[in-house]
Amino acid sequence: MKKPEIIQLPKIMDPRGNLSFFETGKHIPFEIKRTYWIYDVPGGEKRGGHAYKQTEEFVVALSGSFDVVLDNGIDKQTFSLNRSYYGLYIPNMLWRQMCNFSTNSLALIVASTDYDENDYIRNFDIFKGLNK
Repeated sequence: MKKPEIIQLPKIMDPRGNLSFFETGKHIPFEIKRTYWIYDVPGGEKRGGHAYKQTEEFVVALSGSFDVVLDNGIDKQTFSLNRSYYGLYIPNMLWRQMCNFSTNSLALIVASTDYDENDYIRNFDIFKGLNK
């Protein structure tokens, strides 16, 4: 089973401003099929609260900071994202929740699949039963 991990991205420093990037096969372990971003999260709100049967994701804090809490049904891990030159790889079949968003934070997420509502597991008890 694949494990979540922080992946360091290239950082090209320049007096005019820094540049970072990621490429399929070099920095993330899947082909990108979907890209979305989360922003303007009100204070105290959480995002996520689900798992995916098939989808893998890579999450970058382009601006600000937030935490990603991953749960395999037994153990929880919290990853704090606050730099735009690294991201979190999240394999499928992990319950995920994003919280502690700073003001003006911007989360970029790329996914290995097109959107499919049937790929979501939105009930934690069902998730734990499937993940045994």
